[in-house]
Amino acid sequence: MKISELSEKLAVSEMTIHRDLKPLIDEGYVIKTFGGVTLSSKEAISRDTCVYCHSNIHYKLSFKLILQNGKTESTCCPHCGLLRYRQISGKVDQVICQDFLRMTTINAQGAYFVMESSLELGCCQPQVLPFEYEKHAKQFVKGFNGVIYSFDEALHIVYEEMVSSHE
Repeated sequence: MKISELSEKLAVSEMTIHRDLKPLIDEGYVIKTFGGVTLSSKEAISRDTCVYCHSNIHYKLSFKLILQNGKTESTCCPHCGLLRYRQISGKVDQVICQDFLRMTTINAQGAYFVMESSLELGCCQPQVLPFEYEKHAKQFVKGFNGVIYSFDEALHIVYEEMVSSHE
């Protein structure tokens, strides 16, 4: 797909598309073509595993930690991403994930995270769903229950739940 088409469909600038695609290109999820991008082969995607729990990474739930050395680590979901961030936060430059509703790449540190919802996606527990806008998180909670947390709050709660479940 051409960058201009993505820009038009998503109603964002072409620079935003380029910036959001860079980590996906770096990780091999998409391949740069003349004027656009294409998905890479399924073999390349399926061999990617979470750096935290070693489960297969599903693009729609993935969480990426862009390190200060330019490398990128990927986790299968925000739950694992938060735990991995806690382990290596001093080495992390940026944290990105997919907005659960809009499926756009967002800055995880400014996101709103819904936990304890009735929607079960079959990934790591406690399940964590990111939203770029608080309004969307609130609307989701109206239909599927749950509690909304900031990045720092979600980071603390996921860690505390993991520690208490291992005691």
